[in-house]
Amino acid sequence: MSSSQIPFPFEERRSFAREDFVPGATNELALVLVDTWPEWPQRVCALWGPTGSGKTHLAQIWRAQADAIELRDLTREVVAGLPAGGAFLLDDADMGDGGEALFHLINFVNQTSGWLLMTGKQAPQRWTTTVPDLHSRLTAVPGAALEAPDEALIARVLLKLFADRQLKLPEALIGYLAPRLRRSFAEAERIVVLIDTLALQQKRNISVEIGAQALRQLEAERPADNG
Repeated sequence: MSSSQIPFPFEERRSFAREDFVPGATNELALVLVDTWPEWPQRVCALWGPTGSGKTHLAQIWRAQADAIELRDLTREVVAGLPAGGAFLLDDADMGDGGEALFHLINFVNQTSGWLLMTGKQAPQRWTTTVPDLHSRLTAVPGAALEAPDEALIARVLLKLFADRQLKLPEALIGYLAPRLRRSFAEAERIVVLIDTLALQQKRNISVEIGAQALRQLEAERPADNG
């Protein structure tokens, strides 16, 4: 770790509580889908959008509402052991092998009057699969798309994150940060942690200068672009 990087004594955990979700134009349809459960058009629905758009947060809100079981490492054996009529969450469903396990899960949920929410980067009909019958099932799955948060939503998220920490900040800071951050809720959360930590370490009030330092640190943390 370079001398410019900031060590943290503990790992920050993201909150997926309903009250911590900030709605906006880029996620409103997905929020409606979550909030209208169990009045869904079908037993299986999906949320899709780019990384950092908030789909995992919404999926976790639904999981809490539906008391759903979150599925990992999906196999046919896992599906065979699931309770009939249950609610299930499959996050990053498009990252699996796109095979028979997902096909059997969808059939199981429909046949037992259960519920399934899946998330992915693209709409289900665009997921790669080697099972023809699964493709037809995915094509029929309704849902809602999320877009990357726009600058206005990032600004609102930043204001909430600073307020949650009861931090005082200059009016110019949000206007400085919002256009410079990547369109990601996770990045907004990280920059607030960095700014808070830098201010504490330097025993200074939060300022645009500290915001600039935090942005440089954030840039250093990002994976190298090999493209």
